[in-house]
Amino acid sequence: MKQTTAFIKSVVSSYSVLFFSQNRILGAILLLVSFFNPVSGFAGLGCVVFSLIVCRLLKFDADNQQLGIYSFNSLLLGIAFGAFYSVNVMFLLWLFVACCAVIVATIIISTRLGTLGLPMLSLPFVLVFWLVLLASNSIFAMGLQQKDSYLLEEIYAGPGNHLAGIEGYLAMELPQFVSLFFRSLSAVLFQHNIIAGMLISIGMLIHSRIAFSLLIISFISAIGINGLTHIYPEGISYYHLGANFMMAAVAIGSFFTIPSFRSYLLAILSIPMGFLIINGLTGFMSVHALPVFSLPFCIVNISLLYFLKLRHAKSKLQLVVFQHYSPERNLYQFLNQEDRLNDLKYYKLNLPFMGYWTVSQGYDGNITHKGDWGQALDFVISDDEHNTFQYPGTLPEHFYCFNKPVLACAAGVVEQVVNNIEDNAIGKQNLKENWGNTVVIRHAADFYSKVSHLKKNSIKVKPGDVVKSGDLLGLCGNSGRSPEPHLHFQLQATPYIGSRTLSYPISYYIGRVENKNSFISHTIPTEGNLIGNPEIDTQIKKAFDFQPGYIARLVSENGTIEDWEVFKDALGQSYIYSKTTGAVAYFINNGVMFYFTSFYGDKKSILYNFYLAAYKVIFNNAEAMPITDKLPLNETANKLLLWIQDVIAPFYGFINIKYNSDIQVNKNGISIISKIHTEIAGKKNGIIEGSVYVDYGNLVSFSINTNGKNITAKWGTKN
Repeated sequence: MKQTTAFIKSVVSSYSVLFFSQNRILGAILLLVSFFNPVSGFAGLGCVVFSLIVCRLLKFDADNQQLGIYSFNSLLLGIAFGAFYSVNVMFLLWLFVACCAVIVATIIISTRLGTLGLPMLSLPFVLVFWLVLLASNSIFAMGLQQKDSYLLEEIYAGPGNHLAGIEGYLAMELPQFVSLFFRSLSAVLFQHNIIAGMLISIGMLIHSRIAFSLLIISFISAIGINGLTHIYPEGISYYHLGANFMMAAVAIGSFFTIPSFRSYLLAILSIPMGFLIINGLTGFMSVHALPVFSLPFCIVNISLLYFLKLRHAKSKLQLVVFQHYSPERNLYQFLNQEDRLNDLKYYKLNLPFMGYWTVSQGYDGNITHKGDWGQALDFVISDDEHNTFQYPGTLPEHFYCFNKPVLACAAGVVEQVVNNIEDNAIGKQNLKENWGNTVVIRHAADFYSKVSHLKKNSIKVKPGDVVKSGDLLGLCGNSGRSPEPHLHFQLQATPYIGSRTLSYPISYYIGRVENKNSFISHTIPTEGNLIGNPEIDTQIKKAFDFQPGYIARLVSENGTIEDWEVFKDALGQSYIYSKTTGAVAYFINNGVMFYFTSFYGDKKSILYNFYLAAYKVIFNNAEAMPITDKLPLNETANKLLLWIQDVIAPFYGFINIKYNSDIQVNKNGISIISKIHTEIAGKKNGIIEGSVYVDYGNLVSFSINTNGKNITAKWGTKN
């Protein structure tokens, strides 16, 4: 039963992916509309089913099968066959042969372009159907009977047809450009009628407000450009718009790039490029009596994508990295994860000491951090009166940081060690051996850390030693260019003691101002900051240690049972999978905190409620420290407001979903208390309250209250 359901979903996805979607409503509408030409409808559906069966039997990538990637070109082939040729025995034979050719072309082209990170789009269909047209028009008859026009309205044939009457009425009553818009959209399925275009428009609006807005913008832009240039004196035809301009704008403006003001400009830019390519190809292909089909759309998008991928650094025009097949979700996840996914962008670095130290000199400081060596940090220990020493402060031993442990900031291999330089008297400096006693550690290729001014003969490691984060390297001293004890810390790209510095953030630390603590992530500390590493509560850390293979059964208070298991995907990202509902929640556990990154599936599931309750949990209960975060906007409960936000989201956001949590310790264990509230134009609207209970390193239960509706679930069994 599950396999049958999955196969049906793959069939529907083969239709929806034509418009860069996985929306089942849109897919069902496109399936229905394809049967407005019954021959095309049956041929297209047959090709999809055949392609999926072949790919499944030959064990090609299951994800691409499920998404319809391997079968949508076959769908286009079937629809085109039904639009171009009359049905006979040869029709069935050559449809079968051509479908096999499209499958082969799809696998080869998608794989080769995939190595460059580029999509195949509809290239397999265009190439194979060109071959069919050339063969059928050759002097060697293939038995295919070509129709007078490939854009037929077979469903409207015959007197008294109700749809024909509706089509005629709409053509008379609707403004010309509105009719042209709908007909242009229907041309994607080789049709030319208003009703089909209206149904597709409804499906597109349900799928994506952003994509639908680009359809309209590109249509108006194409009309405007043609009016300005008079390329087509008789006006733009539905074919030029539907098959190329509109789809090219949607693809490059909202699917392959993160929707923004810049992506919309790029979408508009693709239209004159499309004019140029269509005109050039039409003249060239007319020699062989071949239509250009969607080749201009393919050329525009593949060229622009490859052009953007060749950039050496990211710009504000961002390409989509994790494809959600929804412009809104792509945008909202990008905005939400731009800062939240720093764990995947940066190497994890801790502070190289224990306790709380003060940044005495920050990046580009006015004492010694200058020029190529400006991206460094100096640390000291201060008392409540901001003194760094005990009276009289005439000896290194009087300074609080002297003799304190210096730790490895991350795992690595020791590259360089200097351990024999004398510590200076207070006020004196060693300018000849200015770095003093030093340890350099290689953490990754072209990435090193350095600690300097350590105490003579205190260093415990030697070159070649493998160290872990937090391992003792030596003791803070006063060697080198150091008039008083302090710790110098920097990152660098080369292994030498005198190497230039790199600007790089500390992964996680706690900042303290007037005895108030704040959790800070992936930030470079600034001068005057009082900072320290987070203290890890082993009980909370153990409770959220979801390793692959972790299995749990959750039982809600109303008797609902849900089974979970933890997996890792092909990219190494961990997720909790609900075997009961099919829901999936991706998460990151970096040893300092646990946080969810995305959720897919049933929002009535127990897993979704746990996703909300434990959205972000720090493994620390020793500090009075609230944790804050934001949820992606697609979690907005008010769907009408969300649709309004969707329309203007590439330019402006008026909705925020804020999360905060705190940890309370009581006699029954540890409680993680969270609150989620939605802000609409700065005003709070709706609060979700959650609690997660931990006891002896185990998750016991959680509860969540949404608008007065309370849900509680307990861990029944787990491995």
